[in-house]
Amino acid sequence: MNIKFILNEYILIWNLLFRQSISKELNSRKQKIWVNYKKEYHALQEENINILRDPKNYIPNDDTIYNIIKEQDVYENFYKYTDKYKLELIEAWDHNKKEIIKELNSIIKIHLKDYHVYLVEPRLNVTDYTFSIENHNRVICYGIKKANKKELLIDLIYKIIVKEALNYKEEKKDIVEAVLELCILNELATRITGKSHYLRGKSSLNFLKKQIYPYFLMYLGVGKENMFNFMKRDGILFDVNHYPYQEEIKEMDLYAFLDFCIEKQSHTKQTVQIEELEVI
Repeated sequence: MNIKFILNEYILIWNLLFRQSISKELNSRKQKIWVNYKKEYHALQEENINILRDPKNYIPNDDTIYNIIKEQDVYENFYKYTDKYKLELIEAWDHNKKEIIKELNSIIKIHLKDYHVYLVEPRLNVTDYTFSIENHNRVICYGIKKANKKELLIDLIYKIIVKEALNYKEEKKDIVEAVLELCILNELATRITGKSHYLRGKSSLNFLKKQIYPYFLMYLGVGKENMFNFMKRDGILFDVNHYPYQEEIKEMDLYAFLDFCIEKQSHTKQTVQIEELEVI
């Protein structure tokens, strides 16, 4: 897996125009453009889909509003801020990618395709995807604000892999997200930062994640004798004797483990009681 960070003006401008305004000045400029160019503005509302299909070769049918925005001082400031964001992410990825890819591969046990990440102003809080199977084009439009760049990279990777996995099992979204929170937001983040991240993620997934967790340790190849150390590290406690150790689980890759968890949930009739470890 490799990630290429790109700043594309059409993508940046579209998101500044159609996402929630991140400054009073931007909001004022957008309102003026809407008043004076309603037809052109309206025509661009769904244009992000066309841009993301092939950003490198995209040419607008009408570039009137794009040109107006480019002439605005407020746009120049947003462009510079986004360009700085791009340089920070390139530096963070170059510095950390060897370790991240090594740990990621050991957790998910599959090799991901390369991604083009088109960056937008991080205060917009944006994640958009597009896939083109025909030309193997994998694009994500991304702009999230986090001070810690390692955690930002982990968040980006999580969102990429969730999209890949949902293409595989979209009808089981809850299990896919729970397993990938365990894999990326929890285990990968714990390995990369050196401190447990197992209490992070969507609170709505906590119960499901705790049900999966014993099998997840087997998936990681944690021996039964070492499970308590992981339980203590991660703040999750379960009765080891309640779960017969299944050696074959550690040989699974991410997709096989997703299939295992989906089948397990569909057949189980009992609720596993799992207690939180008290933080020491």
